[in-house]
Amino acid sequence: MKAIIVGAGIAGLVAARQLGLAGWQALVLERSAAPRPDGYMMDFFGPGVEASERIGLHPYLAEVAYQVEAAEYMDPGGRVTASLDYLKFADLAGGNVLSLLRPDMESAALKALDEVEAGRVQLRYGVHIERMEHHGAQVQVWPGGGQPVETADLLIGADGIHSAVRAAFFGPEEDFLSPLGMRAAAFIVHEPALNRQFKNRFVLSDTVDRTAGIYGLRDSEVASFLVYRQDPLAKLDGTRERLRRIFAGAGGQVDRLLELCPPDPYDDAVAQVLVPCWHQRAVVLIGDAAAAVSLLAGQGGAMAVCAAAALGDALGPVSSPEQLPAALDEYERVMRPKIATAQASGRRAANSFLPRRKLGLLWRRLILRSTRLPGMDRIIARQIVKRLAK
Repeated sequence: MKAIIVGAGIAGLVAARQLGLAGWQALVLERSAAPRPDGYMMDFFGPGVEASERIGLHPYLAEVAYQVEAAEYMDPGGRVTASLDYLKFADLAGGNVLSLLRPDMESAALKALDEVEAGRVQLRYGVHIERMEHHGAQVQVWPGGGQPVETADLLIGADGIHSAVRAAFFGPEEDFLSPLGMRAAAFIVHEPALNRQFKNRFVLSDTVDRTAGIYGLRDSEVASFLVYRQDPLAKLDGTRERLRRIFAGAGGQVDRLLELCPPDPYDDAVAQVLVPCWHQRAVVLIGDAAAAVSLLAGQGGAMAVCAAAALGDALGPVSSPEQLPAALDEYERVMRPKIATAQASGRRAANSFLPRRKLGLLWRRLILRSTRLPGMDRIIARQIVKRLAK
């Protein structure tokens, strides 16, 4: 059996590994010319940890994880207004929480492909697909650039929130995309002074309707994650100029980051993807293409690994196209409840992550400061885990 996987993100790479280990042939086609260097930090725990341990991916992820000591909110004057002991939270969440940069997760998944028998998984970057069609019981893909047409028993759409596979076989993007009224940007810069200041800490601006997250990486680099409210129908100007305008006055450290902002950083709507059925005939969706939970849920990477593992479990025993419908039904049966929980968490996060008024900032500070009281840290950690780790 052969699968074509469109998208070399976390979901696509892990799915390719699982299929290759099960004896399938897998061809991964990625539009980007190389692995993407930019991305944001994610907490990886709960279902993601369970799935990664079961399939043997966890050691690769642990190798690139960051040791975060604290999460802090800082006002525009540079004063810490509230903080959370991250190590204590990790312990209360079960002790197995990884802080992972999205590009590092992809590099770990790439490294894990070495376990697959040579020749079973092919990976091509810089592929601009011209056409995708059903071909009897199979699918055909035209990679473009003079490359030959590829035929497979299954096409897996792992190409993200703006999935071309979904658009080609399931319908236009607007039928499935549910914007949450905000946008998120992310980029990485080389800035030794800020790196020293924010090493081993998540620092977020304590501001209304916008939040800038900063964390120090390896090699004197600093990563940023900026979230702000934005009307989905509003006309957008240049990204760097828009970010500088919206985040003006958020603090000197944020100003310095935006001085170094690249001309065209990652910037996209915060949205969920809601697709009634994730498969039809010989096409299936996975990861954000099937069910983006939103960046604010912090579970995109975990759900990508869960989905790839579940798809691998369902497809591993398949030896003929006639067995595909039942296997894909099983994949959805396993993943639907997990996705529903993560998407509900994402909607709650969208309502609380960006307070609309100063009263919301004060309430958040009160909640975080209460974690210093005996017993309250456990109550709050349990609530977070209950929401995200089901």
